[in-house]
Amino acid sequence: MHILIIGAGGMIGRKLAATLGRSGSLGDHAITRITLADVAAPPVPADASVPVEALAADISESGAAEALAARRADVIFHLAAIVSGEAERNFELGYRVNLDGTRSLLEAIRREGSRQAYVPRFVFSSSIAVYGSPFPDPIPDDYVLAPLTSYGVQKAISELLLADYSRRGFIDGVGIRLPTIVIRPGAPNAAASGFFSGILREPLAGQRAVLPVEETVKHWLASPRSAIKFLIHAATLDTTALGVRRTLTMPGVAATVADQIAALRRAAGPEAADLIDRRRDEVIEGIVAGWPKSFTPERAAQLGFVAETTVDELIEVYLAEDAPGASG
Repeated sequence: MHILIIGAGGMIGRKLAATLGRSGSLGDHAITRITLADVAAPPVPADASVPVEALAADISESGAAEALAARRADVIFHLAAIVSGEAERNFELGYRVNLDGTRSLLEAIRREGSRQAYVPRFVFSSSIAVYGSPFPDPIPDDYVLAPLTSYGVQKAISELLLADYSRRGFIDGVGIRLPTIVIRPGAPNAAASGFFSGILREPLAGQRAVLPVEETVKHWLASPRSAIKFLIHAATLDTTALGVRRTLTMPGVAATVADQIAALRRAAGPEAADLIDRRRDEVIEGIVAGWPKSFTPERAAQLGFVAETTVDELIEVYLAEDAPGASG
């Protein structure tokens, strides 16, 4: 089995590549090789048990999607994206990568299959940003998609494309709407949601963090470990159970910022919570105000997707796997 990970240079992509490289299998199938692609050639996992090739490819550039499709991978993980905050600031870039790049990739796969039979499993990383207020709390599986950010619109359109290309038999697609990933290791990124990790990650390291919103803000969270499990499960899922509705909202933890800070105190003491500086940011507040707070992801639960249930667990995963000095 040949695995292709597009967007393999990001945090989730690197973790997915490392996990699959170590295991050497996906479900019941042995992995024969892994191809990693990103705008810059991503790192190759040091302990991979199968051949891994890394290459530079921007799917929004002419010919790049065709070159990737020509590799005829059995499973394609499409993780490449311009993150939410950056997509809002740079309208053209967000649409070029998040929508046009995805459409180019799907079209390249369709044309490749028209020459010789080829229908890969296509796992698409979507987002809960496809929902916009007003909405119920929690949001049920069948609630209308009405995003209030450019990023959310780009993901919602891509979900429709995923469903249509699957319906037509060009791909065997599964979309997963990821919760906000907490705690993200490493340096902050340009995502508007980055503070959800920062207010835990930095204080746990004895560093100051900035909180740009009120503590009453509530959001849907899951760990990097769960994100990897979601992707792998989506790649091995019997898609006949999905029918025409090809995208699923993933399980997660519904927590307020106050809940996060309380869990931080339990894990590292009151001195850690004292390292959080409250500095309201109207732009971030405006973006986050339109985001969903919690879900009842019944379809995903019935199909075997699982995640953490408390912020304390999210912190435990980070300390065990991603904090400086963690065993991984």
